[in-house]
Amino acid sequence: MSKSRNIFPAVLGFLAFLLISCQPNPEPRFAKVVSSAEVEVRDGPTAAEIETPTQVVVLGTGTPIPDAYRAGPSIAVVHKGQAYLFDIGAGAIRNATVARYMYDIPSLYPSQICCLFLTHLHSDHTTDYPELVATLWWRRQAPFSAWGPKGLIQMTNSMYEMMAQDIALRQAGTGPVDVRDSYKVDVTEIDDGVVFERDGMRIEAFSVNHGAIKPAFGYRITTADKRIVISGDTA
Repeated sequence: MSKSRNIFPAVLGFLAFLLISCQPNPEPRFAKVVSSAEVEVRDGPTAAEIETPTQVVVLGTGTPIPDAYRAGPSIAVVHKGQAYLFDIGAGAIRNATVARYMYDIPSLYPSQICCLFLTHLHSDHTTDYPELVATLWWRRQAPFSAWGPKGLIQMTNSMYEMMAQDIALRQAGTGPVDVRDSYKVDVTEIDDGVVFERDGMRIEAFSVNHGAIKPAFGYRITTADKRIVISGDTA
């Protein structure tokens, strides 16, 4: 009996080795070959990016409950070489970085993301807001903008307080700071109606029923080739 017990794990190990050996070579994980921790700076979208049809990339579908397999709620709409995020739950920025290389979408590199639209200010929809603003802010070339319900200005100002030491250290240090105030966010608190129009993209906010959470919005995004509706949290 003891010999059988000793042989069994060895047989399983050998079978596992055979299975792994027989697998075909895996496809490359990323569309763009990159080294680890690459800093990306660009002047603007390329002609190829501008000509690419509108893309929708799901960055997270989670809930307030921690989940090992799902980031918090976040959807990216990529249009004419710019990335527009709708909500930004925990893990969204990590997934944006992965998606940037997996699908070769330069505008999803965190410091290249231009715009954020929030459906409401629950923590599971906003946890990565400081992550997005703080990540490589000193290398951001263009201002970052955010739209959302009343309270977003207060949330943003509180975030600046949290970042104050980092901002002071980097501005006084010897490292490159391309634009000294590029950590600042151009914030717009919204009501129902059209909140954004640019480069043939139109974004309209509409109120949704999220119980006692008021205001709470969904968004209707219209481009020349797609119509996208993001409901937000609603009954």
